[in-house]
Amino acid sequence: MAPIVVVHGVFNYIRGMAPGDAAVRRAADWGPSLARGLSKVSAEVRTPELAAAHYADLLRLELLEESQSARDTAGFDDLDERELQEVAEWLAAAGAVAPEDAQNLALAPVKWMLGKLVDERGGRLTGVLREQTVGRLERAVVANLREAEAYTTWPDRRRLVRERIVGVIRREAPTVVIAHSLGSYITYETLHAHPELGVDLLVTLGSPLRVPSLARRLDPSLRAGKGTRPAGVKRWVNIADAGDLVAVPPGLSAVFPVDLDEICDNGLGFHGLRTYLANGLLAAAVLPYIS
Repeated sequence: MAPIVVVHGVFNYIRGMAPGDAAVRRAADWGPSLARGLSKVSAEVRTPELAAAHYADLLRLELLEESQSARDTAGFDDLDERELQEVAEWLAAAGAVAPEDAQNLALAPVKWMLGKLVDERGGRLTGVLREQTVGRLERAVVANLREAEAYTTWPDRRRLVRERIVGVIRREAPTVVIAHSLGSYITYETLHAHPELGVDLLVTLGSPLRVPSLARRLDPSLRAGKGTRPAGVKRWVNIADAGDLVAVPPGLSAVFPVDLDEICDNGLGFHGLRTYLANGLLAAAVLPYIS
């Protein structure tokens, strides 16, 4: 049994690999990052075993005619009008302002809005580095939007993904569940649907739980604009990079009953799971539960 279960976000599908093998591969990928983080807060702690709740294949079974590479490199130009409006709403929630000549969010130039956000938050980013950062953010927003839609709207997909995560948590009986990006959204719903699952510590990283288009789809739904804590969760810590555009806005405590909201600076790795795992704030949160 592993004391820590990690639930991933987007960009974790491994073509041609069985789900169980992919889970083992991802856990091995993430372990060294957690070890680096723990070394920042304790020279003596032994890095615990990780288990991955890997569900990416369940959101890739029906790709219509899109190739894997097309899905993972999709940008704003690949979105329809409804999706563009959701992205504009997403960026507005992050603090982007549409130009005055845009009559409504549906007509807002989302790439321009994203570029302005990067300029405001990225300081001196220029040239190729700026364009790479904008492109990376664009792909992350689109991937989260598309996979969230696959999870919430495809027949039986919600149930299948939840069952996969429940199976891992039951098998491993972890004291800590770490959920990243879209995985935090799915984990929140899963733990609500299975109150019998006891988790001493839930850590959400780069969570999009407050992104407007995603929050409207939550199960259970927000009540009077507020979410509730899953019954089996004893403590909930949320960590988000100040510039992480998937975590919009970065703090969850205004809507969800988290025990601790932490804002960090991951540099250019603002949304990466490995960067979050290597952060000392995460290490400090999990250390009491693994030592």
